[in-house]
Amino acid sequence: MIRIDQTITRADMIRCALCADAPCDRACEKLAPTGLLRSVWFSNEQTAALRLPEGNPCLTCGAPCEQACVRAGEVPIRDLVNRLYDQVKPDCETPLPENEDRLQCDLCGIPLENPFLLSSSVVASTYDMCARAFEAGWAGACFKTICTLDIHEASPRFSAISGSDGGIIGFKNIEQLSDHSVAENMEIFRRLKKNYPTKFILASIMGQNEAEWGELARLCQENGADAVELNFSCPNMAEGGLGSDIGQVPELVERFTRAAKQACSIPVLAKLTPNVANMSPAAEAAKRGGADGLAAINTIKSIVGINPHTYVSAPAVHGHSAVGGYSGNAVKPIALRFIAELGQNPALQGMHLSAMGGIETWRDALEFILLGAGSIQVTTAVMQYGYRIIDDLKAGLNLYLTEKGFHSVKEAMGLALDSLSPTTDTLERDTVIFPKFNRERCIGCGRCQISCADGGHQAIRLDENRHPKLNGKQCVGCHLCVLVCPQRAIISGTKRIHRNQ
Repeated sequence: MIRIDQTITRADMIRCALCADAPCDRACEKLAPTGLLRSVWFSNEQTAALRLPEGNPCLTCGAPCEQACVRAGEVPIRDLVNRLYDQVKPDCETPLPENEDRLQCDLCGIPLENPFLLSSSVVASTYDMCARAFEAGWAGACFKTICTLDIHEASPRFSAISGSDGGIIGFKNIEQLSDHSVAENMEIFRRLKKNYPTKFILASIMGQNEAEWGELARLCQENGADAVELNFSCPNMAEGGLGSDIGQVPELVERFTRAAKQACSIPVLAKLTPNVANMSPAAEAAKRGGADGLAAINTIKSIVGINPHTYVSAPAVHGHSAVGGYSGNAVKPIALRFIAELGQNPALQGMHLSAMGGIETWRDALEFILLGAGSIQVTTAVMQYGYRIIDDLKAGLNLYLTEKGFHSVKEAMGLALDSLSPTTDTLERDTVIFPKFNRERCIGCGRCQISCADGGHQAIRLDENRHPKLNGKQCVGCHLCVLVCPQRAIISGTKRIHRNQ
Protein backbone atom coordinates (compact mmCIF):
# COMPACT_ATOMS: atom_id res chain seq x y z
CA MET A 1 0.00 0.00 0.00
CA ILE A 2 1.18 3.57 -0.65
CA ARG A 3 2.75 5.66 2.09
CA ILE A 4 0.43 7.83 4.14
CA ASP A 5 2.36 11.01 3.33
CA GLN A 6 1.83 10.43 -0.40
CA THR A 7 -1.91 10.03 -0.38
CA ILE A 8 -4.19 12.51 -2.11
CA THR A 9 -7.24 13.50 -0.08
CA ARG A 10 -10.42 15.53 -0.27
CA ALA A 11 -8.47 18.56 0.91
CA ASP A 12 -6.59 18.53 -2.39
CA MET A 13 -9.81 18.88 -4.40
CA ILE A 14 -11.93 20.75 -1.90
CA ARG A 15 -13.76 22.82 -4.53
CA CYS A 16 -14.89 19.86 -6.63
CA ALA A 17 -18.69 19.65 -6.66
CA LEU A 18 -18.79 15.96 -7.73
CA CYS A 19 -21.15 16.94 -10.53
CA ALA A 20 -23.76 14.85 -12.26
CA ASP A 21 -22.91 14.52 -15.97
CA ALA A 22 -19.73 16.43 -15.19
CA PRO A 23 -18.62 19.07 -17.74
CA CYS A 24 -14.97 18.13 -17.17
CA ASP A 25 -15.66 14.72 -18.70
CA ARG A 26 -17.11 16.26 -21.83
CA ALA A 27 -14.09 18.54 -22.19
CA CYS A 28 -11.50 15.77 -21.91
CA GLU A 29 -10.78 13.50 -24.88
CA LYS A 30 -8.28 11.23 -23.10
CA LEU A 31 -9.61 10.59 -19.59
CA ALA A 32 -12.81 10.62 -17.58
CA PRO A 33 -11.75 13.04 -14.82
CA THR A 34 -14.94 12.77 -12.82
CA GLY A 35 -14.36 9.10 -12.01
CA LEU A 36 -10.80 9.81 -10.92
CA LEU A 37 -11.87 12.75 -8.77
CA ARG A 38 -14.65 10.77 -7.17
CA SER A 39 -12.25 7.94 -6.32
CA VAL A 40 -9.91 10.42 -4.62
CA TRP A 41 -12.85 11.88 -2.70
CA PHE A 42 -13.81 8.44 -1.43
CA SER A 43 -10.31 7.41 -0.28
CA ASN A 44 -9.72 5.28 -3.34
CA GLU A 45 -6.73 7.00 -4.92
CA GLN A 46 -4.90 3.71 -5.56
CA THR A 47 -7.70 2.38 -7.73
CA ALA A 48 -7.80 5.71 -9.56
CA ALA A 49 -4.07 5.51 -10.26
CA LEU A 50 -4.24 1.90 -11.41
CA ARG A 51 -7.01 2.78 -13.89
CA LEU A 52 -4.89 5.43 -15.60
CA PRO A 53 -3.74 4.66 -19.15
CA GLU A 54 -0.04 4.34 -19.94
CA GLY A 55 1.48 7.71 -20.75
CA ASN A 56 0.19 10.80 -18.99
CA PRO A 57 -2.01 12.79 -21.43
CA CYS A 58 -2.06 15.76 -19.05
CA LEU A 59 1.60 16.56 -19.72
CA THR A 60 0.82 18.05 -23.14
CA CYS A 61 -2.72 19.23 -22.42
CA GLY A 62 -4.03 22.74 -21.92
CA ALA A 63 -6.46 21.49 -19.24
CA PRO A 64 -9.78 22.39 -20.91
CA CYS A 65 -11.41 20.30 -18.19
CA GLU A 66 -10.52 22.95 -15.60
CA GLN A 67 -12.17 25.72 -17.58
CA ALA A 68 -15.22 23.57 -18.32
CA CYS A 69 -15.66 22.95 -14.59
CA VAL A 70 -18.75 24.49 -12.99
CA ARG A 71 -16.24 26.24 -10.75
CA ALA A 72 -13.93 27.22 -13.59
CA GLY A 73 -10.29 27.27 -12.59
CA GLU A 74 -10.96 26.30 -8.97
CA VAL A 75 -10.34 22.54 -9.14
CA PRO A 76 -6.72 21.56 -9.99
CA ILE A 77 -7.73 18.58 -12.12
CA ARG A 78 -4.50 18.43 -14.13
CA ASP A 79 -2.35 18.64 -11.00
CA LEU A 80 -4.36 15.89 -9.33
CA VAL A 81 -3.98 13.59 -12.31
CA ASN A 82 -0.25 14.35 -12.47
CA ARG A 83 0.06 13.44 -8.79
CA LEU A 84 -1.78 10.18 -9.37
CA TYR A 85 0.77 9.37 -12.09
CA ASP A 86 3.85 10.61 -10.24
CA GLN A 87 3.15 9.98 -6.54
CA VAL A 88 0.60 7.22 -6.28
CA LYS A 89 0.95 4.89 -9.26
CA PRO A 90 4.68 4.12 -8.75
CA ASP A 91 3.96 2.79 -5.25
CA CYS A 92 1.00 0.60 -6.29
CA GLU A 93 2.35 -2.93 -5.98
CA THR A 94 -0.89 -4.84 -6.52
CA PRO A 95 -2.69 -4.79 -9.89
CA LEU A 96 -6.42 -4.23 -10.05
CA PRO A 97 -8.33 -7.44 -9.24
CA GLU A 98 -9.74 -9.18 -12.29
CA ASN A 99 -13.12 -9.82 -10.65
CA GLU A 100 -15.15 -9.13 -7.51
CA ASP A 101 -15.21 -12.70 -6.21
CA ARG A 102 -13.54 -11.67 -2.94
CA LEU A 103 -16.50 -9.45 -2.14
CA GLN A 104 -18.99 -12.32 -2.15
CA CYS A 105 -20.33 -13.03 1.31
CA ASP A 106 -23.64 -13.91 2.93
CA LEU A 107 -26.28 -12.65 5.31
CA CYS A 108 -27.38 -15.46 7.60
CA GLY A 109 -26.40 -17.99 4.94
CA ILE A 110 -28.09 -16.22 2.03
CA PRO A 111 -25.55 -15.19 -0.66
CA LEU A 112 -24.64 -11.53 -1.21
CA GLU A 113 -22.75 -10.29 -4.28
CA ASN A 114 -20.89 -7.90 -1.98
CA PRO A 115 -21.44 -6.69 1.59
CA PHE A 116 -23.08 -3.38 0.65
CA LEU A 117 -26.81 -2.77 1.16
CA LEU A 118 -28.98 0.32 1.24
CA SER A 119 -30.28 0.83 4.76
CA SER A 120 -33.92 1.31 5.61
CA SER A 121 -34.71 4.92 4.70
CA VAL A 122 -35.82 7.18 1.89
CA VAL A 123 -32.98 5.83 -0.33
CA ALA A 124 -34.81 2.48 -0.46
CA SER A 125 -38.45 3.47 -0.49
CA THR A 126 -39.76 2.79 -4.03
CA TYR A 127 -39.38 0.18 -6.74
CA ASP A 128 -37.60 2.58 -9.06
CA MET A 129 -35.06 3.64 -6.46
CA CYS A 130 -34.17 0.09 -5.47
CA ALA A 131 -34.00 -0.98 -9.12
CA ARG A 132 -31.58 1.84 -9.97
CA ALA A 133 -29.46 0.94 -6.94
CA PHE A 134 -29.37 -2.71 -7.97
CA GLU A 135 -28.36 -1.74 -11.50
CA ALA A 136 -25.58 0.43 -10.03
CA GLY A 137 -24.13 -2.55 -8.17
CA TRP A 138 -25.60 -2.60 -4.65
CA ALA A 139 -26.05 -6.15 -3.40
CA GLY A 140 -29.43 -5.44 -1.88
CA ALA A 141 -31.62 -3.07 0.06
CA CYS A 142 -33.26 -2.86 3.42
CA PHE A 143 -36.58 -1.40 2.36
CA LYS A 144 -38.00 1.59 4.24
CA THR A 145 -39.86 0.41 7.32
CA ILE A 146 -43.27 -1.07 6.57
CA CYS A 147 -46.09 -0.48 9.03
CA THR A 148 -49.87 -0.20 9.24
CA LEU A 149 -49.72 3.38 10.55
CA ASP A 150 -51.05 6.30 8.52
CA ILE A 151 -47.80 8.21 7.91
CA HIS A 152 -47.82 11.92 7.06
CA GLU A 153 -44.38 13.51 6.97
CA ALA A 154 -43.42 17.04 8.04
CA SER A 155 -41.90 19.58 5.66
CA PRO A 156 -39.03 20.31 5.82
CA ARG A 157 -37.71 17.27 7.61
CA PHE A 158 -33.92 17.38 7.14
CA SER A 159 -31.13 19.56 8.51
CA ALA A 160 -27.37 19.20 8.67
CA ILE A 161 -24.05 20.31 10.09
CA SER A 162 -21.51 21.10 7.38
CA GLY A 163 -17.74 20.79 7.36
CA SER A 164 -15.19 23.28 6.04
CA ASP A 165 -15.76 22.03 2.49
CA GLY A 166 -19.49 22.69 2.70
CA GLY A 167 -20.27 18.98 2.69
CA ILE A 168 -22.45 17.26 5.24
CA ILE A 169 -20.70 15.72 8.22
CA GLY A 170 -23.74 15.42 10.50
CA PHE A 171 -27.29 14.94 9.28
CA LYS A 172 -30.58 15.21 11.19
CA ASN A 173 -33.92 13.85 10.07
CA ILE A 174 -37.39 13.80 11.58
CA GLU A 175 -38.67 11.35 8.96
CA GLN A 176 -40.81 8.42 9.99
CA LEU A 177 -41.76 5.22 8.18
CA SER A 178 -43.00 4.18 4.74
CA ASP A 179 -45.99 6.22 3.61
CA HIS A 180 -47.06 3.45 1.22
CA SER A 181 -49.68 0.93 2.27
CA VAL A 182 -48.66 -2.59 3.21
CA ALA A 183 -50.26 -3.87 0.00
CA GLU A 184 -48.31 -1.36 -2.12
CA ASN A 185 -45.05 -2.37 -0.48
CA MET A 186 -45.76 -6.06 -1.01
CA GLU A 187 -46.28 -5.38 -4.71
CA ILE A 188 -42.88 -3.65 -4.81
CA PHE A 189 -41.27 -6.71 -3.23
CA ARG A 190 -42.81 -9.03 -5.80
CA ARG A 191 -41.59 -6.88 -8.69
CA LEU A 192 -38.09 -6.53 -7.27
CA LYS A 193 -37.70 -10.24 -6.66
CA LYS A 194 -39.01 -11.06 -10.13
CA ASN A 195 -36.75 -8.62 -11.94
CA TYR A 196 -33.69 -8.87 -9.64
CA PRO A 197 -33.72 -12.43 -8.28
CA THR A 198 -30.08 -12.35 -7.11
CA LYS A 199 -30.44 -9.14 -5.11
CA PHE A 200 -31.07 -9.28 -1.39
CA ILE A 201 -34.34 -7.82 -0.09
CA LEU A 202 -34.28 -7.08 3.61
CA ALA A 203 -37.74 -6.03 4.78
CA SER A 204 -37.78 -3.56 7.66
CA ILE A 205 -41.01 -3.76 9.64
CA MET A 206 -42.59 -2.17 12.71
CA GLY A 207 -45.66 -3.51 14.45
CA GLN A 208 -47.82 -2.13 17.22
CA ASN A 209 -48.35 -5.45 18.99
CA GLU A 210 -47.24 -9.07 18.78
CA ALA A 211 -49.90 -10.02 16.24
CA GLU A 212 -48.91 -7.19 13.93
CA TRP A 213 -45.18 -7.96 14.15
CA GLY A 214 -45.95 -11.54 13.19
CA GLU A 215 -48.34 -10.67 10.38
CA LEU A 216 -45.94 -8.21 8.76
CA ALA A 217 -43.10 -10.73 8.93
CA ARG A 218 -45.29 -13.40 7.33
CA LEU A 219 -46.43 -11.11 4.53
CA CYS A 220 -42.89 -10.00 3.73
CA GLN A 221 -41.73 -13.58 3.38
CA GLU A 222 -44.68 -14.54 1.20
CA ASN A 223 -44.01 -11.63 -1.14
CA GLY A 224 -40.33 -12.19 -1.75
CA ALA A 225 -38.30 -10.78 1.13
CA ASP A 226 -35.10 -12.72 1.86
CA ALA A 227 -34.97 -11.62 5.51
CA VAL A 228 -36.78 -9.36 7.95
CA GLU A 229 -35.30 -6.52 9.98
CA LEU A 230 -37.26 -5.53 13.10
CA ASN A 231 -37.14 -1.77 13.63
CA PHE A 232 -36.71 -1.40 17.38
CA SER A 233 -34.81 1.84 16.99
CA CYS A 234 -36.51 4.64 15.02
CA PRO A 235 -36.27 7.78 17.21
CA ASN A 236 -38.94 9.75 15.32
CA MET A 237 -42.22 8.04 16.12
CA ALA A 238 -45.13 10.32 16.95
CA GLU A 239 -46.88 7.61 18.94
CA GLY A 240 -45.36 6.29 22.16
CA GLY A 241 -44.38 2.67 22.58
CA LEU A 242 -42.82 2.33 19.12
CA GLY A 243 -39.35 2.47 17.61
CA SER A 244 -36.59 3.31 20.08
CA ASP A 245 -39.08 3.10 22.96
CA ILE A 246 -39.11 -0.65 22.33
CA GLY A 247 -35.37 -0.95 21.78
CA GLN A 248 -34.70 0.47 25.23
CA VAL A 249 -36.72 -2.30 26.92
CA PRO A 250 -35.12 -5.75 26.51
CA GLU A 251 -38.31 -7.55 27.51
CA LEU A 252 -40.21 -5.97 24.61
CA VAL A 253 -37.36 -6.70 22.19
CA GLU A 254 -37.48 -10.37 23.16
CA ARG A 255 -41.27 -10.59 22.96
CA PHE A 256 -41.67 -8.94 19.57
CA THR A 257 -38.67 -10.76 18.11
CA ARG A 258 -40.24 -14.05 19.11
CA ALA A 259 -43.54 -13.03 17.55
CA ALA A 260 -41.89 -12.23 14.22
CA LYS A 261 -39.67 -15.29 14.27
CA GLN A 262 -42.57 -17.64 14.91
CA ALA A 263 -44.50 -16.18 11.97
CA CYS A 264 -41.83 -16.66 9.30
CA SER A 265 -39.03 -19.04 8.36
CA ILE A 266 -36.61 -16.52 6.83
CA PRO A 267 -33.80 -14.91 8.87
CA VAL A 268 -34.81 -12.22 11.36
CA LEU A 269 -32.53 -9.34 12.37
CA ALA A 270 -33.21 -7.01 15.29
CA LYS A 271 -32.25 -3.39 14.56
CA LEU A 272 -31.14 -1.89 17.86
CA THR A 273 -31.19 1.67 19.15
CA PRO A 274 -28.00 3.57 20.06
CA ASN A 275 -29.99 5.67 22.50
CA VAL A 276 -28.86 3.46 25.39
CA ALA A 277 -25.72 3.19 27.51
CA ASN A 278 -25.10 -0.40 26.46
CA MET A 279 -26.58 -2.36 23.54
CA SER A 280 -25.89 -5.87 24.84
CA PRO A 281 -29.01 -6.24 27.03
CA ALA A 282 -31.32 -5.63 24.05
CA ALA A 283 -29.10 -7.71 21.76
CA GLU A 284 -29.13 -10.67 24.12
CA ALA A 285 -32.90 -10.29 24.46
CA ALA A 286 -33.24 -10.42 20.68
CA LYS A 287 -31.21 -13.62 20.60
CA ARG A 288 -33.42 -15.17 23.27
CA GLY A 289 -36.37 -14.25 21.11
CA GLY A 290 -34.87 -16.19 18.20
CA ALA A 291 -33.14 -13.45 16.16
CA ASP A 292 -30.61 -14.71 13.64
CA GLY A 293 -28.73 -11.42 13.49
CA LEU A 294 -28.45 -7.85 14.69
CA ALA A 295 -28.43 -4.51 12.87
CA ALA A 296 -26.92 -1.34 14.34
CA ILE A 297 -26.88 1.55 14.67
CA ASN A 298 -29.96 3.57 13.91
CA THR A 299 -29.85 7.34 14.22
CA ILE A 300 -29.03 9.08 17.51
CA LYS A 301 -31.51 11.44 19.15
CA SER A 302 -30.32 14.97 18.55
CA ILE A 303 -30.99 18.70 18.35
CA VAL A 304 -29.29 20.65 15.56
CA GLY A 305 -28.94 24.32 14.66
CA ILE A 306 -30.97 26.57 16.95
CA ASN A 307 -31.78 29.78 15.07
CA PRO A 308 -30.51 32.81 17.09
CA HIS A 309 -33.41 34.97 15.87
CA THR A 310 -36.43 32.63 15.94
CA TYR A 311 -35.04 30.40 18.74
CA VAL A 312 -36.26 27.32 16.83
CA SER A 313 -33.97 24.41 16.04
CA ALA A 314 -33.69 22.89 12.57
CA PRO A 315 -35.59 21.74 10.68
CA ALA A 316 -38.22 24.31 11.61
CA VAL A 317 -41.79 23.29 10.80
CA HIS A 318 -44.14 26.28 11.08
CA GLY A 319 -42.21 27.71 14.02
CA HIS A 320 -41.67 24.42 15.83
CA SER A 321 -39.15 21.60 15.76
CA ALA A 322 -38.45 18.33 17.53
CA VAL A 323 -35.71 16.00 18.66
CA GLY A 324 -34.70 13.93 15.65
CA GLY A 325 -32.28 11.27 14.45
CA TYR A 326 -28.62 12.18 13.85
CA SER A 327 -26.55 10.33 11.22
CA GLY A 328 -23.68 10.92 8.82
CA ASN A 329 -19.92 10.52 9.15
CA ALA A 330 -19.97 12.31 12.52
CA VAL A 331 -21.67 9.33 14.21
CA LYS A 332 -19.24 6.69 12.93
CA PRO A 333 -17.12 6.54 16.12
CA ILE A 334 -20.26 5.90 18.16
CA ALA A 335 -21.46 3.25 15.72
CA LEU A 336 -18.06 1.53 15.80
CA ARG A 337 -18.19 1.45 19.59
CA PHE A 338 -21.54 -0.33 19.59
CA ILE A 339 -20.51 -2.81 16.88
CA ALA A 340 -17.37 -3.61 18.88
CA GLU A 341 -19.51 -4.19 21.97
CA LEU A 342 -21.68 -6.65 20.07
CA GLY A 343 -18.71 -8.28 18.37
CA GLN A 344 -16.90 -8.86 21.66
CA ASN A 345 -19.92 -10.22 23.53
CA PRO A 346 -19.48 -14.02 23.79
CA ALA A 347 -23.23 -14.44 24.32
CA LEU A 348 -23.81 -13.14 20.77
CA GLN A 349 -21.28 -15.31 18.95
CA GLY A 350 -22.64 -16.72 15.70
CA MET A 351 -25.14 -13.92 15.14
CA HIS A 352 -24.82 -11.92 11.93
CA LEU A 353 -23.94 -8.24 12.47
CA SER A 354 -25.22 -5.81 9.85
CA ALA A 355 -23.50 -2.51 10.56
CA MET A 356 -24.30 1.07 9.67
CA GLY A 357 -23.59 4.56 10.94
CA GLY A 358 -21.58 7.20 9.09
CA ILE A 359 -20.18 5.01 6.31
CA GLU A 360 -19.03 6.96 3.24
CA THR A 361 -15.90 5.21 2.00
CA TRP A 362 -14.61 1.65 1.69
CA ARG A 363 -12.27 2.39 4.59
CA ASP A 364 -15.24 3.30 6.77
CA ALA A 365 -16.88 0.02 5.80
CA LEU A 366 -13.69 -1.93 6.45
CA GLU A 367 -13.50 -0.61 10.01
CA PHE A 368 -16.90 -2.13 10.75
CA ILE A 369 -15.91 -5.41 9.11
CA LEU A 370 -12.74 -5.55 11.22
CA LEU A 371 -14.97 -5.24 14.30
CA GLY A 372 -17.13 -8.19 13.25
CA ALA A 373 -19.71 -6.88 10.79
CA GLY A 374 -20.72 -9.27 8.02
CA SER A 375 -22.71 -6.76 5.96
CA ILE A 376 -22.74 -2.98 5.61
CA GLN A 377 -25.75 -0.67 5.26
CA VAL A 378 -25.58 2.93 3.98
CA THR A 379 -28.04 5.83 3.84
CA THR A 380 -26.73 9.33 4.51
CA ALA A 381 -23.81 9.09 2.09
CA VAL A 382 -26.21 7.95 -0.64
CA MET A 383 -28.49 10.89 0.12
CA GLN A 384 -25.53 13.23 -0.31
CA TYR A 385 -23.63 11.61 -3.18
CA GLY A 386 -25.99 9.14 -4.86
CA TYR A 387 -26.01 5.42 -5.59
CA ARG A 388 -22.80 5.86 -7.63
CA ILE A 389 -20.67 5.61 -4.47
CA ILE A 390 -21.01 1.84 -4.72
CA ASP A 391 -18.29 1.85 -7.42
CA ASP A 392 -15.64 3.07 -4.99
CA LEU A 393 -17.00 1.08 -2.05
CA LYS A 394 -16.53 -2.12 -4.01
CA ALA A 395 -13.31 -1.21 -5.80
CA GLY A 396 -11.52 0.03 -2.70
CA LEU A 397 -12.49 -2.93 -0.54
CA ASN A 398 -11.69 -5.39 -3.32
CA LEU A 399 -8.20 -3.95 -3.82
CA TYR A 400 -7.54 -3.95 -0.07
CA LEU A 401 -8.54 -7.60 0.27
CA THR A 402 -6.31 -8.45 -2.69
CA GLU A 403 -3.33 -6.57 -1.24
CA LYS A 404 -3.73 -8.34 2.09
CA GLY A 405 -4.00 -11.76 0.47
CA PHE A 406 -7.52 -12.31 1.76
CA HIS A 407 -9.75 -14.51 -0.34
CA SER A 408 -13.02 -13.26 1.12
CA VAL A 409 -14.60 -10.58 3.27
CA LYS A 410 -15.04 -13.15 6.02
CA GLU A 411 -11.29 -13.45 6.50
CA ALA A 412 -11.18 -9.80 7.60
CA MET A 413 -14.17 -9.99 9.94
CA GLY A 414 -13.35 -9.31 13.56
CA LEU A 415 -9.59 -8.93 13.19
CA ALA A 416 -9.57 -5.73 15.28
CA LEU A 417 -11.51 -7.10 18.23
CA ASP A 418 -8.64 -8.71 20.14
CA SER A 419 -6.62 -5.48 20.28
CA LEU A 420 -9.53 -3.42 21.59
CA SER A 421 -10.25 -2.84 25.26
CA PRO A 422 -13.49 -1.27 26.53
CA THR A 423 -11.45 0.94 28.88
CA THR A 424 -8.01 2.59 28.84
CA ASP A 425 -6.86 0.75 31.98
CA THR A 426 -4.93 -1.92 30.05
CA LEU A 427 -2.86 0.43 27.86
CA GLU A 428 0.95 0.67 28.18
CA ARG A 429 1.95 4.01 29.68
CA ASP A 430 5.71 3.81 30.21
CA THR A 431 6.96 5.08 26.84
CA VAL A 432 6.57 8.22 24.73
CA ILE A 433 6.47 8.22 20.92
CA PHE A 434 7.67 11.51 19.46
CA PRO A 435 6.12 13.10 16.36
CA LYS A 436 8.19 13.33 13.18
CA PHE A 437 8.28 16.48 11.01
CA ASN A 438 8.46 16.46 7.20
CA ARG A 439 10.17 19.72 6.27
CA GLU A 440 9.43 19.33 2.57
CA ARG A 441 5.69 19.39 3.23
CA CYS A 442 5.79 21.96 6.04
CA ILE A 443 4.75 25.49 5.03
CA GLY A 444 5.67 27.06 8.37
CA CYS A 445 2.12 28.00 9.36
CA GLY A 446 2.74 27.39 13.05
CA ARG A 447 -0.53 25.58 13.71
CA CYS A 448 1.39 22.86 15.52
CA GLN A 449 3.04 25.43 17.80
CA ILE A 450 -0.28 27.10 18.63
CA SER A 451 -2.05 23.85 19.46
CA CYS A 452 0.86 22.49 21.49
CA ALA A 453 1.17 25.76 23.41
CA ASP A 454 -2.52 26.26 24.16
CA GLY A 455 -3.86 22.69 24.10
CA GLY A 456 -0.81 20.56 24.77
CA HIS A 457 2.51 20.69 26.59
CA GLN A 458 4.48 23.64 25.14
CA ALA A 459 6.91 21.30 23.36
CA ILE A 460 7.07 22.97 19.91
CA ARG A 461 8.60 26.25 18.81
CA LEU A 462 9.33 27.70 15.37
CA ASP A 463 12.94 28.50 14.47
CA GLU A 464 14.06 31.53 12.46
CA ASN A 465 13.04 29.73 9.24
CA ARG A 466 9.61 28.88 10.64
CA HIS A 467 10.51 25.21 10.95
CA PRO A 468 9.03 23.42 13.97
CA LYS A 469 11.49 22.30 16.64
CA LEU A 470 10.58 19.71 19.28
CA ASN A 471 11.54 19.94 22.93
CA GLY A 472 11.83 16.29 23.89
CA LYS A 473 11.79 17.08 27.60
CA GLN A 474 8.38 18.70 27.27
CA CYS A 475 6.80 16.40 24.65
CA VAL A 476 4.52 13.72 26.07
CA GLY A 477 3.72 12.12 22.70
CA CYS A 478 0.04 13.10 22.65
CA HIS A 479 0.15 13.68 18.85
CA LEU A 480 -2.19 16.66 18.87
CA CYS A 481 0.24 18.28 16.41
CA VAL A 482 -0.19 15.36 14.01
CA LEU A 483 -3.94 15.92 13.94
CA VAL A 484 -4.01 19.69 13.49
CA CYS A 485 -1.35 20.04 10.77
CA PRO A 486 -3.17 21.22 7.61
CA GLN A 487 -0.34 19.93 5.38
CA ARG A 488 -0.13 16.42 6.86
CA ALA A 489 3.53 17.27 7.43
CA ILE A 490 3.69 15.64 10.87
CA ILE A 491 3.42 11.90 11.41
CA SER A 492 3.92 9.49 14.28
CA GLY A 493 7.62 8.82 14.61
CA THR A 494 9.46 5.66 15.58
CA LYS A 495 11.57 7.10 18.38
CA ARG A 496 10.45 5.89 21.78
CA ILE A 497 11.73 6.91 25.18
CA HIS A 498 10.92 5.63 28.64
CA ARG A 499 9.30 8.22 30.86
CA ASN A 500 11.93 7.78 33.56
CA GLN A 501 14.78 8.77 31.20
